[in-house]
Amino acid sequence: MVPGMMTTPLPSHRSAHSHRTLFLWTLCLLAAVVAWDLGGQDIPLAGLFGSGTGFPMRDHWFFVQVLHEGGRRLGWLLVLLLALGVWWPQGVLRRLDAGERLQMALSALLALAAVSVGKNLSTTSCPWDLAEFGGVARYASHWALGVIDGGGGRCFPAGHASAGFAFVGGYFALRHKAPLAARWWLAGAVLAGLALGGAQQVRGAHFMSHTLWTGWLCWTVGWLCDLAASALRPRLAALSLANDPPHAAS
Repeated sequence: MVPGMMTTPLPSHRSAHSHRTLFLWTLCLLAAVVAWDLGGQDIPLAGLFGSGTGFPMRDHWFFVQVLHEGGRRLGWLLVLLLALGVWWPQGVLRRLDAGERLQMALSALLALAAVSVGKNLSTTSCPWDLAEFGGVARYASHWALGVIDGGGGRCFPAGHASAGFAFVGGYFALRHKAPLAARWWLAGAVLAGLALGGAQQVRGAHFMSHTLWTGWLCWTVGWLCDLAASALRPRLAALSLANDPPHAAS
C-alpha cells in the first residue's frame, strides 16, 4: 500500500442497515401501488374530470403548454445539467465525488428509459381513448398483459410524470454527504412527478395508477443504481490503488 494512502473502508453495518431499510421502503411503496390497483379507483377518479363527451381540459393552454410541454423541456434541461455536472459541478454537486455525480445523471436517464420501454411495450390505452369518455376503446387493466383494448395503447406507465419522478435517484447519491439536500431533492422530485401526472390525469391522458407506477419504477431504478454504485465503488478504488505507480524512495 502506498504510504499515507487510505484504503476504501469495507461496507459498514450502518450501510448494510441502510440498504435493508431502503429495500423495505421499496416493498412498502410497491404494496401501496398494488393496493390502489386492487381498489379499482382509476375510472371513478377519471370521471371527476371527464364524461361521455370527453375531457374538457384536454386542450387547455395551461395544462398543454405549461405543465406538459414546459414540464417536459424542464426535465430534459435538468438531465443535461446533471450530465454536465459530472465534469463541472455546481452547488450541492460540489459535495459529491465524480462517481456520485455520475450516479445522479445515470439514474435519471435509466429511469426515463425504463418508463419509455414500458410504454412502448404496453397495450393499455389512455382514458380519453375509452368509450366511457367519448372514445372507442374498452377498459382493460394494465395487468391484462397482451390484451388489445381497441385503442392506441402505449399509455402505461405515465411517461410525462417521469419528467419529475426520474430524479428521485438523486436522493440516493446525495443522502450520505448532503442528507438535508437529499431530502429536499426527493421531495421536489416526488412533488414534480405528482404535479405532472396530475395534469395528465385532468387532461384524460393517464389514470392515477399510471402515475403511481411510474413513481415506483423510478424509485426502484434509483435504488438499484445506488446498489450497483455501492458495490462497484470499493472495487474501482481497489483497482486504482493496485494500478498506482510505486513512489520512489526518498
